[in-house]
Amino acid sequence: MKVLYLTLAVFITDQFSKLAVKGFSIPFMNINWEGMDYGQSINVIGDFLRITFVENPGMAFGLDVGPIQKFILSIFTFVAAIGLFYYLYRSRNGSIALRIGLALILAGALGNLIDRAFYGVIFGYAPLLYGHVVDFIQVEFWDFTLFGHTYETWPIFNIADSSVTVGVAIILLFHRDKELSEENEIEENLNKTTLMNNVSND
Repeated sequence: MKVLYLTLAVFITDQFSKLAVKGFSIPFMNINWEGMDYGQSINVIGDFLRITFVENPGMAFGLDVGPIQKFILSIFTFVAAIGLFYYLYRSRNGSIALRIGLALILAGALGNLIDRAFYGVIFGYAPLLYGHVVDFIQVEFWDFTLFGHTYETWPIFNIADSSVTVGVAIILLFHRDKELSEENEIEENLNKTTLMNNVSND
């Protein structure tokens, strides 16, 4: 279960980056970090990569949902995180690609769950489970249409989103390759066994 260190590292990085962008205050420690103004944008690599502070009240790609759907989404994310942890435990002796992929997906799920579950309460703008997800990574891309909405730039995302995407990609690419390799190895061994049996029978 050492891959959980990866989950923890990504989760902490995600939360620190969000708080650095949004700002936070700890009065009893006399700490007050202003963060960025909402909608403020800072160029990192020209116009291609920018840090732009926005908050997503709904689902991925900024798709808005109603209060009931938002509550269900928060609960579903919580249940999914438990399921991922359990599956990661069950796969503790499985391929490293599978475990790394699951660890990254778990980190991303937990990162955005904290926003939805607690940010509304912490920052005083919404009840428990109704918070907004902090997004800040903006990458310029070609225009595209999704669910009837045309985007002139790639939807702004965060480290948790990236972690989920990379985790899924690792599982699809490397874990599948390992399965195919194991299948080919089994098939090769069966062919060798068959050939040896045929030689013995001759």
